[in-house]
Amino acid sequence: MTLAVVTNKLSKSFGSCQALDKVSIQIAEGEMVALLGASGSGKSTLLRHLPGFVTSNSGEIEILGQKVQSNGKLLPHHKKIRSRVGFVFQQFNLVNRLPVITNVLIGQLYETPWWRSLFMQFTTEQRQKALEALTSVGIEKTAWQRAATLSGGQQQRAALARCLVQKARIILADEPIASLDPESSRKVMDLLQQLNQTHHCTVLVSLHQVEYAIKYCPRTIALNAGRVVYDGPSSELTPELLAELYGSNASELFAEH
Repeated sequence: MTLAVVTNKLSKSFGSCQALDKVSIQIAEGEMVALLGASGSGKSTLLRHLPGFVTSNSGEIEILGQKVQSNGKLLPHHKKIRSRVGFVFQQFNLVNRLPVITNVLIGQLYETPWWRSLFMQFTTEQRQKALEALTSVGIEKTAWQRAATLSGGQQQRAALARCLVQKARIILADEPIASLDPESSRKVMDLLQQLNQTHHCTVLVSLHQVEYAIKYCPRTIALNAGRVVYDGPSSELTPELLAELYGSNASELFAEH
């Protein structure tokens, strides 16, 4: 079994707040895993550690078989590894004034010569790949619109198209459906599932709606107060178990979306 993501006793505190407390997880290549938890459980903090957006106080992280962070220090080759990790933010993280296709092409900057990237000069082949990625997520007609004109669901699909262009082997999605309506949420989760099954991307998606975890992710890792409190089949996440894990906060996981 080839491992895509490994954390070993990863800890992080912000002042007196213990955001992560000796978190150890392993995710195999090709898995689609839900990262479940109520607000403040540590989901976003954990996800942001994996590509090196945040450094830990202690512990280690391996991505695609290579150690990228150890005891709060990023290792020299972490940027090369990061180029194979796509990150989808809750708030879309697109440049509103730029066309959708340019936002997607940003996923290729890591392999674009610096003098081209400085002026956002992309080749015809790169533009064609971006259009193909937009077609695969169903929003090719928006390619030349400014990103600001898209709906929330369309912006998330553009972010997923950027992951395709980036040739990401791992997709980390941080609450990608938190601000979307139910229909848009379903479409975004369908696309994540498609990327996992068709493009064989490893997907780790943070959620606070247990029904989406059960429907789309065979496995769930549940966090509470920065600790892993469950790691197993999503189908076993019954209301009784969640009440045992989260107490009164369990109601958040069943909130209407």
